[in-house]
Amino acid sequence: MINRRLVLAGVAALAFATSASAEDWKQKYPEITFAVIPAENGSGVVERFTPFVSYLSKELGIKVNLRVANDYAAVIEGQRAGNIHIGYYGPASFARARLTGVKTDAFVIDVNSDGSKGYYSVFYVLAKSPYQKLEDLKGKNLGLVDPNSTSGNNMPRFKMNQMGIDPDHFFSQVIFTGSHENAVLALAQGTVDVAANWWNAEDDSNLTRMLAKNMLKNADGTPMKKEDFRVIVKSDLIINSPYAYLSDLPDDMKAAIKQAFLDAPEKDPEAFKKLSDGKNRPWQTITNEDYNKTIDLIKFVDGLRKKAS
Repeated sequence: MINRRLVLAGVAALAFATSASAEDWKQKYPEITFAVIPAENGSGVVERFTPFVSYLSKELGIKVNLRVANDYAAVIEGQRAGNIHIGYYGPASFARARLTGVKTDAFVIDVNSDGSKGYYSVFYVLAKSPYQKLEDLKGKNLGLVDPNSTSGNNMPRFKMNQMGIDPDHFFSQVIFTGSHENAVLALAQGTVDVAANWWNAEDDSNLTRMLAKNMLKNADGTPMKKEDFRVIVKSDLIINSPYAYLSDLPDDMKAAIKQAFLDAPEKDPEAFKKLSDGKNRPWQTITNEDYNKTIDLIKFVDGLRKKAS
């Protein structure tokens, strides 16, 4: 029979080894950087993510620093340089990172309130405008978000190509606004006549979240309503945004990060709810391969750019 002392000694040795392994990566990474794409204005991102980053620091037992990137490319290049350990990407920016050799792995994906894991790109115009379809906007100004935004550039260009529209010749100006919020603000203020943005459902879009925060006002200062905007184009489904960590982080460190994300809805529900204004369900696991179609999308859009140049 196996000696009970030997069994207990083995269990103790395993526990010690596990603890020592955790201490090893914590000593090597006493603090890490978690970067977020500027899907909304900087202060909004900080307010939304700060409670979750505090939870993550406590759960991992190391300092986690929040960084709001200046643009989508900054997350890509930060991970390429190894300065950003965890990145919150858009689908196209993550695909761009993978396509250009960044060693990063997706580990969880956003899940919508209905359980779906996708969203749409839409074109908004003001409801008071005469524009009923995109073809009505020839010679007008188009607002896009960022060259690496899925719903704010890549999918809109793909959709316009399907419609036989070359945006750089069809519109008077194509303006990159820098964030999804800025694109809607530019439309509301008349800087652009049509703007691309993300849309999950009738009650959950960048527009509805901005309206809930009273960010959109008429010229006389009165609050704008959802009825003041009209969707004239809606894309095919786009896979939701991933969180991704550096591939060469220690395996037990990556496991701890992933588990902390999966545990967040129960361990810190308020911090989790704040990320999506309570709209999202708990994260689910994801792999790099799930973004292969998005890589095909950005290759296609790159091909359009080359033809135009």
